[in-house]
Amino acid sequence: MFEDVRRAFRDLLHGTPPSGDARRSIIAQMRETLVQARMGLDDLRKGIEETRARLTRERSELETVRRRKQLAEGIKDAQTVAIAERYEKQHAERAALLERKLETQEAELAMVEREVGEMNAEFKLAAAGANPGVSAGSSSGGAAPASSGVDDVTGDNAGLRDEIDGLERARRRADAESTADEKLAALKRRMGK
Repeated sequence: MFEDVRRAFRDLLHGTPPSGDARRSIIAQMRETLVQARMGLDDLRKGIEETRARLTRERSELETVRRRKQLAEGIKDAQTVAIAERYEKQHAERAALLERKLETQEAELAMVEREVGEMNAEFKLAAAGANPGVSAGSSSGGAAPASSGVDDVTGDNAGLRDEIDGLERARRRADAESTADEKLAALKRRMGK
């Protein structure tokens, strides 16, 4: 879902700068996209809460099985010990899986929260009349090297700084998405076993 929201927001930001009614329409679309993104954040948070609850239940079950196994060992009931060992292994595997799932969900939530924060800042700029995501320094003709854009962010180099910041955000986002995708793939492989 979030990929669709991100794509819609990027399309709105990187289109030709509109004016008048078209601008208001785009800002309304951006607002709606932000609302969808926030609802998605709520869904992610609910998913994390559900996973935490399942993990708590699974850990409780694991402790119960271990306690029963210990009691069965105390009375030398080999059949009950064997059954308890089987269930102990199952509950331990489920708990480990849920821990990894929770870790992945929390990483995804953090990444999406950052992206929604960036989207919100860009929306505020657009609502204030600026053109977020569009290079403001295109009139400078690229005469200044990138290093001077980093050292001096005032005057003519402000557009270059905005462009560098945008590239940095895109790189961080791509890195975070790649990491999350790798963790999700690993989790799916483990769940498939």
